[in-house]
Amino acid sequence: MKLNLALFAEPILAIARRLLWLSTWLLWIPMAVYIVALNHNHSLGILQGALLIVSLIGLVVINAETAVVIYSCRRSNPWFNRGLLQRLGRLGRSRRRPAALAQTSRAPALLPTQVSVPTISEPNTSVPFVSIIVAAYLPNEQDIIEDTLLHWLTRVTPPAQGWEIILAYNSPVRLPVEARLQHLARRYPALVLLPVANSRSKAENLNAALQTATGEMTGIFDADHHPAADCLSRAWAWLYQGRYDMVQGRNIIRNAQDCWLTQLIAVEFECIYGISHYGRSLLADTALFGGSNGYWRTAALRHLGFHPTRLTEDIDVTVRSLLEGARLVHDPAIVTTELAPDNLRGLWLQRQRWSQGWLEIAGLHLGPVLRSPHLDTAQKPYWVLMLLFSQGFYPLVWQVVPMLLSIHLSRSTRDLNFENLNLLLMGLLTLSVVLQVAVAMGLRPAASTYTRRHGVLYCLLSPIYFWLKALIGMVAVVNHFSGSRVWHVTARTKRKPNRWMVALRGVK
Repeated sequence: MKLNLALFAEPILAIARRLLWLSTWLLWIPMAVYIVALNHNHSLGILQGALLIVSLIGLVVINAETAVVIYSCRRSNPWFNRGLLQRLGRLGRSRRRPAALAQTSRAPALLPTQVSVPTISEPNTSVPFVSIIVAAYLPNEQDIIEDTLLHWLTRVTPPAQGWEIILAYNSPVRLPVEARLQHLARRYPALVLLPVANSRSKAENLNAALQTATGEMTGIFDADHHPAADCLSRAWAWLYQGRYDMVQGRNIIRNAQDCWLTQLIAVEFECIYGISHYGRSLLADTALFGGSNGYWRTAALRHLGFHPTRLTEDIDVTVRSLLEGARLVHDPAIVTTELAPDNLRGLWLQRQRWSQGWLEIAGLHLGPVLRSPHLDTAQKPYWVLMLLFSQGFYPLVWQVVPMLLSIHLSRSTRDLNFENLNLLLMGLLTLSVVLQVAVAMGLRPAASTYTRRHGVLYCLLSPIYFWLKALIGMVAVVNHFSGSRVWHVTARTKRKPNRWMVALRGVK
């Protein structure tokens, strides 16, 4: 009860008032336009039809991903074959790998319909020399970087052939933590410190590290990530045959107990990494690189590189790799923990960059994806939908409320068929989200610090949380088309006492 009362502390109310004011304007402006259009006998049929199509697509995708994850849990082999749509519909076809991505594999080449996946014992396959790149902006991450590196050096199982952990960082000024990092590097020869002069982005840090990386496999990590001990052997089990060029693991939230917001994000990440990403991999044998806890064949990643000006360099390299014939897979058994933003401002800035970054990538790569010869007839529609949804989902869904209000307030005849169908689809989508949350929480890793109670909280607050994300998406669209490209670094600090309880004591 006290935790809920903390939501009414003055700092939270001030932020809520600003968000409410912004959303009110974004609701009233389209509503006024719709009322004028309806009063002049114009129809909203095109917009209504688009909303219904989007709702149906969302309903099919969410339930298909959830269903295939449930089905995979009933299989005796947890390395359930990827590409269910290809196998059922014979949609896969042979794809010639470009020379830049080709590699002599230890197994014969396979067609996409002849899926080869690791067996139970193959996470123990001998791992070659590995490069780990940890990217950091030290002024932002100086409080956590030593803990992260010590976790790598003392908690993660190193390959028998050896490894290197490259800390690729930039800093505008010399910081005291750098002296401690140098001392740590002297204690652990595997640690390589790589200050990147004149770097202004994570992508530039990664590109510099890739030039020095010598491992056959390269793992990319943010400075707040603490991976599981067996992450390298599990990742190599997917890459060693040469069928896949990258495997993306599962990110879970380490600071879920900090506040109600981190609890929501923790459940959201379970739905994203445990259901959506995994389901997509099972259905269409495709995946995306999420920026951290991704493991690449070094030659392929060095060939691709990272674009230093992209807002989401991870999605950019994902799409570019697919366009060049790379193959990506998701494995939820490769677990890492990370820190979620513990305040609304941090969440807003992070998600605004993500939304605008997806818009940028959609504008750049949607056409090439449509024409790509390297994506089969199951993967191509999936990626077209993801890129289209990134451009139009939030602005379109945002129109539901102003459109329904304008129908009631205008002088036109009410379209009861649309209203009833829209309410039915919204209800089914809500039930689908609840089912997805239930499955995700039932399959959460043992390392998680959240329970089913947090899943219930997420379901109760999901309408408000969805409204917030939709609002962020709307602002991202405005920023994108107005040319605004401000990069806000996500704040990284050590886990702290519960801020909401502190705020509660301040209003007593």
